[in-house]
Amino acid sequence: MAAPSAPAGLVRFALSNEFGLVALIVLFGAWFAAATPGFASPFNLFTLGRIMAIEIMIGFSMMVVIVTGGLNLSVGAIGVCSAMVFGWLSQRFGLPLVLTIPAALAMGAALGAINGQLIVRSGLHSFIITLATLTSLRGIGLLITNGSTISISNDAFTNFARADFLGVPSLFWMVIVVAIPAYVFLHLSRWGRYLFAVGSNREAARLSGVNVNRTIYLAYILSSTCAAFVGILLASRIGIGNATQAEGWELQAIASSVIGGTSLFGAVGSVQGPLLGAFILATINNGANLLNVNSFWQRIITGALIILIVYFDQLRRRGSR
Repeated sequence: MAAPSAPAGLVRFALSNEFGLVALIVLFGAWFAAATPGFASPFNLFTLGRIMAIEIMIGFSMMVVIVTGGLNLSVGAIGVCSAMVFGWLSQRFGLPLVLTIPAALAMGAALGAINGQLIVRSGLHSFIITLATLTSLRGIGLLITNGSTISISNDAFTNFARADFLGVPSLFWMVIVVAIPAYVFLHLSRWGRYLFAVGSNREAARLSGVNVNRTIYLAYILSSTCAAFVGILLASRIGIGNATQAEGWELQAIASSVIGGTSLFGAVGSVQGPLLGAFILATINNGANLLNVNSFWQRIITGALIILIVYFDQLRRRGSR
């Protein structure tokens, strides 16, 4: 029997391993980028870096919850609320950045604690609780502002998102600031091991001495604090705070995490996962924009990638039993 060709072998590897599928998608994204006119221009790469920074960090906020077997659909709403709190304190009271930024992050942490409390005490799935939180926060934001926009006139703050250091967008440096401690926490600390243990089997984790409820609290507080930080960066980028911003962030966060290898079934994930997933999505979407491909097709592609990754992840789980 003739040996399979190289392309056939690559496809066979992809079909037998979801990480092989990710590798195949990365290769496709790289080829797509190289074949797109104007993609490698300095201006486009700088713009792409700013877009990716937001997508990567919102993916971080989702990934830390997914590894526990949960979801946080309120990440977008929490990011917007934090941006609005920042803008309100800055514009109405004239408070400096050293006070407004911690206040906005504290708001995110508090909302994460509320999510954790509701999930632990009610016994309902995190999907239901955080969906309710998402809807409520959007409504509260619209009610308080009457649908109006909060303008942010702090030049030092708004110029940050447009600046660069060593040719790399300032927003992308924030990815590094978040990713390094996140990696240490998730992969090198006992609290990180607790998150994976809870996602693998909550009852086994409890019998092993892990405080499951406290771990769930921790996951949602970290997730929401990260989302609040992303909301602040978004406010820096566009210079306003509005309750209708960041719609669809929750789906984007799930997509970047899952495409990067995080399992929706829990216990599988990494800090580099959202970075990989955001790179794939941003590359494909940016290249499609440069080629004037209908944006509706971009959504279809994203949805198809999620289905493929989750399907092969399920096959992997069945094969490991």
